[in-house]
Amino acid sequence: MAGIYIHVPFCRRACHYCDFHFTTNLKNTDSLVKAILNEIEIQKDYLNKESISTIYFGGGTPSLLPTSDIQLILDKIQDYHSVDNDAEVTLEANPEDLSIDKLKELKSIGINRLSLGTQSFIDAELKWMNRMHTAKQATEAIKNAQKLGFDNISIDLIFGLPNQTKADWEFNLDAALKLNIQHISSYGLTIENKTVLGTRVAKGLEKVPDDALSSTFFEMNMSVLPANGFEHYEISNFAKEGFISKHNSSYWRGISYLGLGPSAHSFNGKTRQWNVKSNAAYVSKISEGKAFFELEKLTETDRLNEQIMIGLRTKWGIEKDKIEAIKADAWQQIKSGISGFDASNFILSENNLCLSRKGKLVADTLAAELFFE
Repeated sequence: MAGIYIHVPFCRRACHYCDFHFTTNLKNTDSLVKAILNEIEIQKDYLNKESISTIYFGGGTPSLLPTSDIQLILDKIQDYHSVDNDAEVTLEANPEDLSIDKLKELKSIGINRLSLGTQSFIDAELKWMNRMHTAKQATEAIKNAQKLGFDNISIDLIFGLPNQTKADWEFNLDAALKLNIQHISSYGLTIENKTVLGTRVAKGLEKVPDDALSSTFFEMNMSVLPANGFEHYEISNFAKEGFISKHNSSYWRGISYLGLGPSAHSFNGKTRQWNVKSNAAYVSKISEGKAFFELEKLTETDRLNEQIMIGLRTKWGIEKDKIEAIKADAWQQIKSGISGFDASNFILSENNLCLSRKGKLVADTLAAELFFE
């Protein structure tokens, strides 16, 4: 089983906080799609004929593409890969793109999971982020999708905005819960240097998010969402029973995946590769038959540390069998390594090491301390 990710690097507008690879120039979508179709053929052997259980259109804003282009990509994948009949096929979308007609088209071509970039249900927060949609549009898009039979819907929410209050975050969580969706991805705001927000913070024009308050919002997630039927299965992700994101879980569980499009990453267990970030370079290199990605062979230490980092973020934790498959005595070393920490940060069983609720507040710090050198 394996996954395929398609990066669609187009947005109508730049969100002030975002540092993902994208462009607001929509003139070259045709050449980009053609290059992705070519890459599917070029990379046809990367997954070693594993069946495809997940396909994920991310971005950028994949919902900007004409449905016919999305169909072309899905058809091309089918030409070169064996796709499971029950494969999870996700499309990231912005609410303002999801008209009734667009939703009908997406459903007709096999999109069975939507991931909506709602980010907030408060208009003032959406305006601060430079989002194009309103809270009303987000709500209507979700309800329309549900009416048309989409029964696997995820939304993104961002907490820790400057001036955001506890009451604001309670309102956002409550608004999400009232919509009866299946999955919520909730991310703390981070300040990235090459963004509008990063520049404003550097110039003293914007406040740095309050870490203590952000931790409070995260703890609210861990209390409110599970109390309403959502399992906290990854640091930033919550799902109702049966609706854990299969695709994203493949990243966290070390399952092979192929990334298509500029800046997309691929992983097959022993190597990782990433495509050139420039749209123009990606298109030209593929059309000219030149190398369009860099490849890194993962050392034993790299593979161990990756298992620690991604494992501690999830409900599955660091898994003994996966660690010992890389290095025979690694599990024992990890068990010895946690002896110097507050035991209340961890939940240790015979075959797994997971973070407690307390430990999840400092997940990255604990993972780094357990890294092999």
